[in-house]
Amino acid sequence: MPSWPAPEVPHLAGSPVPVSLYDTALGVVAPLELDGNTARLYVCGITPYDATHLGHAATYLAFDTLVRALLQADANVEYAQNVTDVDDPLFERAAKVGRPWDEIAIEQTNLFRSGMTALRVVPPRDYVRVQDVTEEIAAAVGALVEAGVGYTVPTDDAEGDGLDVYFDVAAAQQAGGFELGSMSHFSPEQLAAAFVEFGGDPDRPGKRNPLDPLLWRAAREGEPRWPSPVGEGRPGWHVECAVIATGALGKSVTLQGGGRDLRFPHHEMTAAHATAMTGERFADRYAHAGLVAYDGTKMSKSLGNLVLVSKLTAAGHDPAAVRLAVLAHHYREDWEWHDADLTLAENRLSRWRATAMRARDLEQAADGAGLVTQMREAIANDLDTPAAISIVDEWSEQAEPSAEVIAAVDALLGVEL
Repeated sequence: MPSWPAPEVPHLAGSPVPVSLYDTALGVVAPLELDGNTARLYVCGITPYDATHLGHAATYLAFDTLVRALLQADANVEYAQNVTDVDDPLFERAAKVGRPWDEIAIEQTNLFRSGMTALRVVPPRDYVRVQDVTEEIAAAVGALVEAGVGYTVPTDDAEGDGLDVYFDVAAAQQAGGFELGSMSHFSPEQLAAAFVEFGGDPDRPGKRNPLDPLLWRAAREGEPRWPSPVGEGRPGWHVECAVIATGALGKSVTLQGGGRDLRFPHHEMTAAHATAMTGERFADRYAHAGLVAYDGTKMSKSLGNLVLVSKLTAAGHDPAAVRLAVLAHHYREDWEWHDADLTLAENRLSRWRATAMRARDLEQAADGAGLVTQMREAIANDLDTPAAISIVDEWSEQAEPSAEVIAAVDALLGVEL
């Protein structure tokens, strides 16, 4: 599936700065270890059942900043992202509004694409819908059952054979390469709570472990279905990402990323599925963006407290200002959106663009190489966009600003001046 048009990212002269990033599993900022000169990034995409909000934008701008940090380090970036267009929230939304689920999915995916285009987010090389790889997912589920890390549970409300398939957490742990809670560092109580929060069914009769996640849901009336070695049905959430990531990027990736709320069960279970499928460790690093609140509560489709990117741009706000408003917060922090954030960003953008005009007109200007190096170091140090923005603020106050900084603002912060 096509993603969206790629913005041009200027190549910066000067010495590249190696990238360090906070690893959720390690709990520290550590150098990002590449495979040769290649970084393979897998970032979880949207479930396209409602409009793209600033919480989404903050996550994808965080990993866009990582892509830009790697590009300034002269790395080769292989980037994949999924579209979870086979999932319960989408089907529930379709039933509620009386529309076909796949129609809603493409509509919302297109809206997301337009938002990413407006925000000048570098697109993934591989942008993969679940419904386009159901055959591969079904084969993987069959292989997991055959390998002894998947098992069937009878169900009364399914059609046909009536067998749901679950992932055997205990068997996977015994096989090695996976330990429950090792990445999220959740306590048993936190694991149980998060499992339920994200649709888990710990009390399902016939399961071997309360935290065993669904691999394949047997066909139910009114739900889409695909053939598989274990009967008709549709895939579970985590195995979708495991198949898409390994199919696009290979057996292991440099980094798995997404919002902080995906640490468990989604990212741990995706890694567990992938390791069970390939026999190799799935990800070297895990990175997670903070959550954005509005009106005192985490921005969420289910709660409806959304600030939509499309509505901000339709109201005439420059997408570059929206981008700056988000990047003024460090990607790992939780923060709350206020209208004043956008006003501040618009004023900053106006100052920067006025300075850029002056810089272009100057016959002589101060040497900007030092400021560009400082910006590169800030972005390469755990994506410190607030520090980079402060450096550009300093530049905007100079009597003879260097035009060299203009390209760095575009390359590192994604803002055209």
